[in-house]
Amino acid sequence: MDFRLFGFNDPILSTLEHLVDVDVPDEKSAAAPSRRYVRDAKAMAATPADVKEYPNSYAFVVDMPGVKSEDIKVQVEGDNVLVVSGERKKEREQEEKEGVKYVRMERRVRFMRRFQLPENANLEAISAVCRDGVLVVTVEKVPPPEPKKPRTVEVKVA
Repeated sequence: MDFRLFGFNDPILSTLEHLVDVDVPDEKSAAAPSRRYVRDAKAMAATPADVKEYPNSYAFVVDMPGVKSEDIKVQVEGDNVLVVSGERKKEREQEEKEGVKYVRMERRVRFMRRFQLPENANLEAISAVCRDGVLVVTVEKVPPPEPKKPRTVEVKVA
């Protein structure tokens, strides 16, 4: 822990820090997150979602107000990760031509959520329906394998 962050600039504390061999990243070597990462993190934090489990499927309910259905993307990435994203088209350019200036802009333009799908999710049976700003993605479950019946082996007398 860097005690200088709390206003302590005591040489004793810096010596103790050195003795316990704690790596303190300096400002120059600390890599800042990319702009895309920050944008995606904000979009994920601001996108509310519900996950429901039914006997034969999972339902992901995501609020996406003002996003047209053609601007929504539903993808499956890598190892069973469902990615739901969308972007509301900006009307700012048209409004700025008309002399409108934004004093404050709080509504999100980009929406995104990632969900780790369970092992029994059928990646081939995914459907998505958007109605009234609410997207419902349904992922069917793979039916469980039927239990194997015990096999009887005939014992021969030798």
